[in-house]
Amino acid sequence: MLAAGLAALYASAPALADNVDEEELALAYGDKTTISLATGSKQSLRRAPAVATVITAEDIAAIGATDIDEVLETVPGLHVGRVSSMGQAMYIMRGVYGTNNPQVLMLQNGIPVTVGITNNKGNLWGGLPVENIARIEVLRGPGSALYGADAFAGVINIITKTADDIRGTQVGVRTGQDQRRDAWFQHGGRMGDVAVAAFLRAGSTDGFDRQVESDARGRSGPVNIGQTAIDGSLDLSLGQWRWRTGYKLRDDMGTYAGIAQALDPYGKGRSERFTSDLSWTANDFAPNWSAGTTIAFMHYKQTFPSAAHLLPPFGAFTSDLLGAPEFADRQWRLSAFATYTGFNDHQIRLGIGYDDIDMYMTREYRNFDYNGAGVPIPAPAGYSATPFILPQQRQVKYVYVQDEWNFARNWTLTAGLRHDHYSDFGDTTNPRLALVWDTAADLTTKLMFGTAFRAPSFTEQYSTNNPIGQGNPAITPERNQTLELAFAWQARHDLQLNLSLFRYEMQDIIRTTPVAGGTMYTNTGRQHGTGFELEGSWEISSTLRLTGHYSAQKSTDESTGQDAGYAPNRHLYLRGDWLPAAYWMLSGQINHVADRRRPAGDTRPPVPDYTTVDLTLRTSLASAYGWSFAASVRNLFNADVREPSAYPVRIQYDLPGAPRTFWLQATYDL
Repeated sequence: MLAAGLAALYASAPALADNVDEEELALAYGDKTTISLATGSKQSLRRAPAVATVITAEDIAAIGATDIDEVLETVPGLHVGRVSSMGQAMYIMRGVYGTNNPQVLMLQNGIPVTVGITNNKGNLWGGLPVENIARIEVLRGPGSALYGADAFAGVINIITKTADDIRGTQVGVRTGQDQRRDAWFQHGGRMGDVAVAAFLRAGSTDGFDRQVESDARGRSGPVNIGQTAIDGSLDLSLGQWRWRTGYKLRDDMGTYAGIAQALDPYGKGRSERFTSDLSWTANDFAPNWSAGTTIAFMHYKQTFPSAAHLLPPFGAFTSDLLGAPEFADRQWRLSAFATYTGFNDHQIRLGIGYDDIDMYMTREYRNFDYNGAGVPIPAPAGYSATPFILPQQRQVKYVYVQDEWNFARNWTLTAGLRHDHYSDFGDTTNPRLALVWDTAADLTTKLMFGTAFRAPSFTEQYSTNNPIGQGNPAITPERNQTLELAFAWQARHDLQLNLSLFRYEMQDIIRTTPVAGGTMYTNTGRQHGTGFELEGSWEISSTLRLTGHYSAQKSTDESTGQDAGYAPNRHLYLRGDWLPAAYWMLSGQINHVADRRRPAGDTRPPVPDYTTVDLTLRTSLASAYGWSFAASVRNLFNADVREPSAYPVRIQYDLPGAPRTFWLQATYDL
């Protein structure tokens, strides 16, 4: 627990008053000095050829986060927004915004959680608990040269806890507003030579109560965002082998502000995700060689046990328009890598892989069809058996190479290239170059360039009878190229400052355009953006630490010359951790989201700025009695948090976020 580690730090305060010891800080805040995401192998974060962020389990506990979205909002250049349908979280990185958020690749233990129908983590994702997370690594900027599709604006890798991270058995409970209930169990230990880590969590909530003032039919009412959840995982390792499996259920999921941007107090969604992967890694495979391979499986199913009420009666309809789009996705992924260090000053990494993405089941219940003008009409048989999309399958083959060349003292050049072949739309090749210079003992400078692509989703290619847009098999991937300049400066022994500047250019953006009878997905957009991210960490004393960042960006839609909209142009985050006494820790954070413009054609005023303040108090008596306790209040001053609703405007006054909420938590280490 973080509080226990911080208590140890507090106890050693006299020795640390004038000189903060890095090993003690690693105990208190976790290892934030290394990262694996930038190149595929562990290295110093400061010298990694990328602009990246590392968040540890200790960080997560300190800020009082209970879900992955609360954690990611603390990352420079990243804002967690929402869309009206199911309250899906949008990871808006450096101003890049997309309807289903496919431009940010999310991995869990290095394996994509992407579903083929939308190329995101699933519209019925329903969040992710943090109790089983060991660390999160976030790469800001293109990552397709190593990770392929959808590593477009950034990459997020969630690394779960192993037996070494848990070391024992813990049970925990949490309760809070809105009928929030959570309970979990985790264990880390050994069964003979096998290291075992197990996690199980169950929870439910009615969701927060905030009003939509005017929806797509001009009605007002509360959002519908409750759910029940089960999460479980098992991690077994023996020597060079590791097997992980997991299960994630989200049931009774409310539709938030409605799938069609019309309030729906009745519709309930359900998603199930089963994952399993087996990996083998040999760091001494042969002289100068290390190697590894992974086979992974995922099954994802989305259903609507209670059909979504898309729109209230209008026109020829005497009852609500109902819809229940359902599908199942089955994926196999096979990958292998080898690293060679036999050449002087070079580390060469080779990789190869094969993905099979099979959306083998699609179906839809709805009580309407469309006429030739794209207007909903009652279905002849009372319901329509025509699915919105037919089953689809895609195979991906890829190969990549990367060379880390230390060509001179204090200089390293990382060059990489990846080629992907898709069975449906063809080939794409993406390079990267990164020059890292240890400019001085306290300063590191990085210059980086890379390209990335976002693959079309099955919906964008093959959807039919879809009110959002008709599929287009001829569309090609979105493309992006980014130039970055970054500085890491150890200004003093207790003060670290980082500055990154970037410019990106997007091409072939996939958007819907008008066609006879509706709209169709086409490659029609271009966008460019510039910005910077300034980060700081100040160890004021052995009992007080301040961190924060300020991000600014400007993204322009080249077809209109106007702001691309939706993303905050300015974002300020501050966090403080204070140890007022032994075994106690008080953490606070301030999050200011500002200057969100509307896209072209939307004449509403800019989205109102907001500032939230969170406080978390923790105490740990685990070392003596086994118990730890925590209390947290989020949005302390009850700020009116709003996320922009989509254009064309159907929800006039934007999407409401959570008001002031609180929770209490107790854990016991057996």
